[in-house]
Amino acid sequence: MEQIEPQEKTKAQSFWELVRFALIALIIVVPIRIFIAEPFIVSGSSMVPTFENGDYLIIDKISYELGTPKRDDVVVFRYPNDTTKFFIKRIIGLPNETVDIKGNDVTIINEEHKEGFKLDQPFVKNPANNDTHLQLKNDEYFVMGDNRNASSDSRYWGAVKRNLLSGRAFLLLLPISKIDLLPGNYKSTK
Repeated sequence: MEQIEPQEKTKAQSFWELVRFALIALIIVVPIRIFIAEPFIVSGSSMVPTFENGDYLIIDKISYELGTPKRDDVVVFRYPNDTTKFFIKRIIGLPNETVDIKGNDVTIINEEHKEGFKLDQPFVKNPANNDTHLQLKNDEYFVMGDNRNASSDSRYWGAVKRNLLSGRAFLLLLPISKIDLLPGNYKSTK
């Protein structure tokens, strides 16, 4: 029976092996992080009960490169008044629509519904009393937090331009008891 002895590695060989491993990891991880998915931690209560402070999310960045955002998508975007900050909200109004809010009733007026239709909003547990009217341009979205009483959103600072949208909530990882694919997903009938 032949015996094989493990080869002793020099410190230099170990160092270059570690460098090679690190480079391969960077080549794989960096493009994924830049183009496909990005982690975020929810800060604040604007999306309660859908998301709590401290929830850990992965957002899908590629779906908006290949397709268009839809009503009720939960999105992460750069805050229009300070693009170094990221916010998480739900898309309520789409490009070229008019958003009318009276109390907690949200009415959307668009080409298909010239008289408007009221949004079904079962995800809103803390309504707010508002009076807002906004006509969106062809590259703008109206976003609102699910916790309307505690949300700084399009009612106060206006629409979000398409180029500020980073991605949609794809995976809720923490807390483990709430792990969910497409968290906050709701599809309205309109």
